[in-house]
Amino acid sequence: MHKLRTLHVGPRDFLWRAAVRYGPAAGGGLHRTVRVRVWDGGKNGRVLQAHLQPAAPDESCFATPRDVRAVVEYALGHGWRPEARGGMFVVRGTLAPRAAAASN
Repeated sequence: MHKLRTLHVGPRDFLWRAAVRYGPAAGGGLHRTVRVRVWDGGKNGRVLQAHLQPAAPDESCFATPRDVRAVVEYALGHGWRPEARGGMFVVRGTLAPRAAAASN
């Protein structure tokens, strides 16, 4: 089980966790994805689930609080209603390379 972490976005507190997943890739290798799940302060509302892929195949890549904040802000701007009961809002994206993220 992965530890739940807290993220503050504006006046709201979100709980989140991330886990690395592997699946079959084109060419017979394994494809790495970081699955992030976010809840609005509890687990009764609509969960946000994001499947993030590293920008480059780097085994050290993992979701940071900065990545999760970007996903939450994107989802809120694109129709995620965390206060709604039940269901799931799914987002797919690419994690920024760490060198590029550090320069922002």
